[in-house]
Amino acid sequence: QVQLVESGGGLVQAGDSLRLSCVCSGGFFSSYSMAWFRQAHGKEREFVARISSGGTTYYIDSMKGRFTVSRDNAKNTVYLQMNSLKPEDTAVYYCATGYNGRSWTTPLAWNNWGQGTQVTVSS
Repeated sequence: QVQLVESGGGLVQAGDSLRLSCVCSGGFFSSYSMAWFRQAHGKEREFVARISSGGTTYYIDSMKGRFTVSRDNAKNTVYLQMNSLKPEDTAVYYCATGYNGRSWTTPLAWNNWGQGTQVTVSS
């Protein structure tokens, strides 16, 4: 069974950077598409970025240029580098895998989720 564990969240100031990590165990990581979502308090879970097994990346427009998703197949790990953080980036960040063919940007497209890591950006 696939398990995902995120880390790297914390409390930072506006303009700072963070790098989130997500370690995948129990499957064939190198063959998986991976995604990052986030969920702010009281809001729906929101797509952030996706990286295919071959390394192709996709972001929603508001993240382009600030966030970068990458993967290290030797470490079974996917990363989310976040730069120029803003208070509105405050959320719990989740990684996901187990893509089931639906639109990438909906949480329903992903069958396996980590527990999330909190990112708080102060102004």
